[in-house]
Amino acid sequence: MFPDLGLVTTAVILLGLLIGLLAFGIWIGIALLIVGFAAIVMVTPVPIGPVLATTVWSSSASWSLAALPLFIWMGEILFRTRLSEQMFLGLAPWLNWLPGRLLHVNVVGCGVFAAVSGSSAATCATIGKIALPELKKRGYDDLMSLGSLAGSGTLGLLIPPSIPMVVYAIAANVSVIQVFLAGFLPGLLVMALYSGYILLWSALNPRKSPPPEPRTSFGFKLRSSAKLMPVLLLIAFIFCALIFGWATATECAAWGVTGALILAWWSGTLTWATFRESLLSATRLTVTIMLILAGAAFTTAAMAYTGIPAALAAWVESLQLSPYVLIAALTVMYILLGCLIDGISMIVLTTVVVLPMIKQAGFDLIWFGVFLIILVEMAQITPPVGFNLFVLQNMSGRDSFTVARSALPFFFLLVAAVVIITAFPDIALWLPRLAFPG
Repeated sequence: MFPDLGLVTTAVILLGLLIGLLAFGIWIGIALLIVGFAAIVMVTPVPIGPVLATTVWSSSASWSLAALPLFIWMGEILFRTRLSEQMFLGLAPWLNWLPGRLLHVNVVGCGVFAAVSGSSAATCATIGKIALPELKKRGYDDLMSLGSLAGSGTLGLLIPPSIPMVVYAIAANVSVIQVFLAGFLPGLLVMALYSGYILLWSALNPRKSPPPEPRTSFGFKLRSSAKLMPVLLLIAFIFCALIFGWATATECAAWGVTGALILAWWSGTLTWATFRESLLSATRLTVTIMLILAGAAFTTAAMAYTGIPAALAAWVESLQLSPYVLIAALTVMYILLGCLIDGISMIVLTTVVVLPMIKQAGFDLIWFGVFLIILVEMAQITPPVGFNLFVLQNMSGRDSFTVARSALPFFFLLVAAVVIITAFPDIALWLPRLAFPG
């Protein structure tokens, strides 16, 4: 059963309006508000003012949403410390025995920083700042150095605390803590896939790897990694507080900021200048995201008045697609979207239409959050607007084609991760069910 022709016409007009606004460089939050206004004017005499006030207030006045600026600020504080240097020096002696040796520092280092950052670009830039020069100095292959860093930087979105995970949880009206917990094991899975690929590549290309470095004693390894212990303890505390229910996501964010300030003071990088810069940067990013969320909330309400999401969900149901065919179609759609817009915009633009389909197909919304975040990770390394590609292009001085080509194998590894968690959804759902058995 094809949707009503009038609804199709309305949907095409609204989509064309949104594309046109974005093409002219209008901020996505403002563009969404305009599309919401147009939708209500076109289909219903409902007064716009009360709808706008109610939806914007309800999308902003959320205790769970308070975690967002705090996690962003925590990442900004640590971004300005010497954490990347300490991480490289601390991890390198432990990973030097593996085939591929220090390339694994990119994977593990990004995984560790992701757990205190929540941002893909910040993770990529912070680790890359020290890793790229060190790897080049030691004679590692440039393409593999860039690719492993581009791919590993995306872990900032999947390993909690993750900014897009908070955005998804608010948009989907699900528990932030459960979405966080659902990201841990898939994050480890992606790290394992990356390291496995580096191992295989190193075995097949022994000439592209530098000779092994001298063996070091166990005591030297401990001394090298001593400065990492406070960061690891902060990560362990946040993880335990989440999984055992000691604190809410917002309370964990507050403790994270406190821990980040202490670490910055301890490392000697906490000055009034860095404190002010971190606070202003976090404020700018938070305001941008909040504007997008407000615009998305108003557009969602407007779309409910048009009946387009319900009609689209009913149409998809009438096609009698199997759940896996639906997931495959959504994967292709999100990969194409990732070539055009950033990850947070992908989430807020699509949830209003996609979530009814997902519910109808019987998928768990917590699982779908992890699925969506991995697809957003792909967008970070997909040309032409992959943020991680921009970061590495600026840091390495290489052209965009070279950087994108280096990241291609890691893009396919993320595709493999999507296939694995779709076939085995308990990878994502085991921890949330353990912490919230009800």
